Amino acid sequence: MTENKALLDRRTFLASAAGTAVLAATGFSTDALAAAALKLGAKSDFSFEGLVARAKALAAKDYVPPLRPPAAILDQLTYEEHGKIRFNTDYALFGDGPGRYPVTFFHLGKFFQTPVRMHVVASGQAQEIVYDDSYFDMPPDSPAHNLPRGSGFAGFRLQESRLSDKLDWRKNDWVAFLGASYFRAIGELYQYGLSARGIAVDVAVAGQAEEFPDFTHIFFETPTGDGDAVTVYALLDGPSLAGAYRFDMRRETGVIMDVDKQLFLRKDIARFGAAPLTSMYWYSEAIKPAAVDWRPEVHDSDGLALLTGVGERIWRPLNDPARITASTFADSDPRGFGLLQRDRNFEHYLDGVHYERRPSLWVEPLDKWGKGSVTLVELPTDDEIHDNIVAMWVPEEPAKAGSTHHFRYRLHWLADEPFPSPLGRCVATRLGNGGEPGKPRPKGVRKFMVEFLGGPLADLPFGVKPEPVLWASRGTFSYVFTEAVPDDVPGHWRAQFDFTVAGSEPVDMRLYLKAKDRVLTETWLYQYNPFGNA
Repeated sequence: MTENKALLDRRTFLASAAGTAVLAATGFSTDALAAAALKLGAKSDFSFEGLVARAKALAAKDYVPPLRPPAAILDQLTYEEHGKIRFNTDYALFGDGPGRYPVTFFHLGKFFQTPVRMHVVASGQAQEIVYDDSYFDMPPDSPAHNLPRGSGFAGFRLQESRLSDKLDWRKNDWVAFLGASYFRAIGELYQYGLSARGIAVDVAVAGQAEEFPDFTHIFFETPTGDGDAVTVYALLDGPSLAGAYRFDMRRETGVIMDVDKQLFLRKDIARFGAAPLTSMYWYSEAIKPAAVDWRPEVHDSDGLALLTGVGERIWRPLNDPARITASTFADSDPRGFGLLQRDRNFEHYLDGVHYERRPSLWVEPLDKWGKGSVTLVELPTDDEIHDNIVAMWVPEEPAKAGSTHHFRYRLHWLADEPFPSPLGRCVATRLGNGGEPGKPRPKGVRKFMVEFLGGPLADLPFGVKPEPVLWASRGTFSYVFTEAVPDDVPGHWRAQFDFTVAGSEPVDMRLYLKAKDRVLTETWLYQYNPFGNA
């Protein structure tokens, strides 16, 4: 599901908002860039419309992989050797303005061998930023010194504002593009976590390998003045498709990205994932194998949230399944979806990498997307270093060779949903053995405790208990009731029920709370795996 090159050392990279210290200063015009010793190529005309035409022309031809620098050199840039290389902060793009946010670059290495060509755009003219090892601080004997000039870069970062009096922009960044079409941003809690991708091609399709197209060219629009927006263009290419992207990124409470992309298909794609999100879920309060790890929970995201086209609010807790699963949530013109980290309590993780600060990522369509489904793919994992969760929009119409696809959407990297529900929210899902305390526990019966908090639950009259509304694709419910959680928190309720089912195939479940005809909570969806969760 994810490539090795998309992960160098995931835990280390995510341990802080900035990662390692990087990059610094040059002038605002192409002449000033040259004077500051960034080496530039020849000028060429540039526009987004021209980039779209270039992607369309690429897709009309056979795919040609990007030329890579000598593998014999890159293979020597192991994790250890790559870690000794630091961008020299005297060469940051826009380090002296214009704009607030300098741009810094990642070096190629063993795990990032596909070069990305970086360009600066000013007044409709683009010039390549030509790679040179002098941009980087590295040991005299580093194998990187042997890379040819012009080899390209692995990716880039956007640093925090150079005008900030709170953060040193040289040590703090807020966006990182690195590996295939992966990119990350910090949320309002100053932490990296889950990733987005430019496109997902054939994720978890039986008998077919997943494809990872690359951003091969990046173009940085020279800012005007000291505004908050950063505009970046990208050309994507892969065996099955080519595409042109525009990212308008803003550093606000969290990070907001407006994405405009046009994709041109060379081949049929079985599972065409637009607006894909990629995250990690190992275990949470719901299910934890005995003594698998000392920490109570380990995950970057704990659930998929959906706001459907008709306005229903849905929460689907994530699983670490025993086998690859793909769940589809059919919809028409969805209002949004996202992978969220709702649990913000440090004591639930007890880890210095601060999983409780990981951002939530919400996709807000800016156009009508028509019919399709939000597809959630969950892969089994036994460690936190693997991204094993993908959520994406899959159009109903088959993705055929020669077709064109245009998507516009906004990505919200925040601590929570950008449009909170007025209903009570699911805050925990807990599983255990069925039966009643003090009595023999029946075999093959699973107990569920689903907790909801807030919204109308906080305003229930004294003596009124919410009613659970339950459904399952198969199996039977028993011992069903609701009760207030005894923690003196207003509006904190839980639904409890036992569930019995035969066989090992997954079971889809659904629950919400109501009072008479009034819906009190969002809808809890769950995929119970009797085999994997037994």
